[in-house]
Amino acid sequence: MKATLLLEDGTVFYGRGFGARADSVGEVVFNTGMTGYQEVITDPSYCAQIVVMTYPLIGNYGINREDFEAPRPFIRGFVVRDLEDVPSNWRAEFTVAEYLEEHGIPGISGIDTRQLTRRLRSFGTMKGIISTTGKPLAELAELLEKTPLPSNQVELVSDHAVYRSPGRKERIVLVDFGSKLGILGDMTARGMDVVVVPYNCTAEQIRLLRPDGIVLSNGPGDPKDVPHAVDTIRELIGEFPIFGICLGHQLLALACGADTEKLKFGHRGSNHPVKDLRTGRCYITSQNHGYTVRESSLAGTGLVVTHINNNDGTVEGLKHETYPAFSVQYHPEAAPGPFDSSILFDEFTDMIRKWKNDHPVPPRQAQFAARAEQSRQKGTLIHAKK
Repeated sequence: MKATLLLEDGTVFYGRGFGARADSVGEVVFNTGMTGYQEVITDPSYCAQIVVMTYPLIGNYGINREDFEAPRPFIRGFVVRDLEDVPSNWRAEFTVAEYLEEHGIPGISGIDTRQLTRRLRSFGTMKGIISTTGKPLAELAELLEKTPLPSNQVELVSDHAVYRSPGRKERIVLVDFGSKLGILGDMTARGMDVVVVPYNCTAEQIRLLRPDGIVLSNGPGDPKDVPHAVDTIRELIGEFPIFGICLGHQLLALACGADTEKLKFGHRGSNHPVKDLRTGRCYITSQNHGYTVRESSLAGTGLVVTHINNNDGTVEGLKHETYPAFSVQYHPEAAPGPFDSSILFDEFTDMIRKWKNDHPVPPRQAQFAARAEQSRQKGTLIHAKK
């Protein structure tokens, strides 16, 4: 199956097709990870994007049912140099081609991904179309021009149901803007009682769940495309401890009055060095984002920079000077080799316990908390009345 990748600047790549027989338009981005292609394919933050893997050999350990970051993929296309059709791994259950075909996603292999990556680094990410249907170039160019990129990616990837992962420790409300399963896994592994709510949940609905803390998840797209989330966060800051991850980091900054901007080609990969300004320590982190918080916009917001990217100096972490709220641009639940960054979940737990110790619960809330604890032990969920 022949395949074509056409960029909006007119650059064309021809290669071998795999996955679904389809024409698909998306934003063409690149990921620098040497492993983790399954997590990349199923990361909701790649919604509406055509992902280029810079590591040349992809598919050699197949796809398994245990390492998904979401129940299904949201990417628009997959670009690799060499695709392995016969994986060698006892955990493998599918090949990459089989998995993409099942979900209607086209792929292209056999192209010079180094040349493509250098072009994206020089001119920035751009819209493109990947085709495995054999359509002529002129028809693909017309389709590319007429097909807009979506601006409602968060709505597309967020789970619109409320569900709970029971635990016996602090109750956490996880606001799902396209959350990776790894975030839920890290919190439940620590015994937290996690309630996952949709991206458009209101501040009052979150209050009714009586959380001990709130986690703002990762997600795709421009943070300014979800202004109602910014309003909700602004209303809750200072009322509950808050921990923002990736898109959640950007939304927290916007809620405090800071600004965000689009990066030229983003940070996507599992080898990004981040410096903790509090300790001077450097962490190797996993990242996937195309926007960043403008450091010059932080004056007067109450936010201070705690982490920076060692490659380009962009903001990688923030903490509020007055309220119990902090955030990071990278993914602490991911393990790009080291597991160091997962300690941020422990820091969040410590913040919650200190906040609760310094702010005793009012009598009525204390009574409700006792009933909620009984409910947790029985494995049921109490719904509060106004």
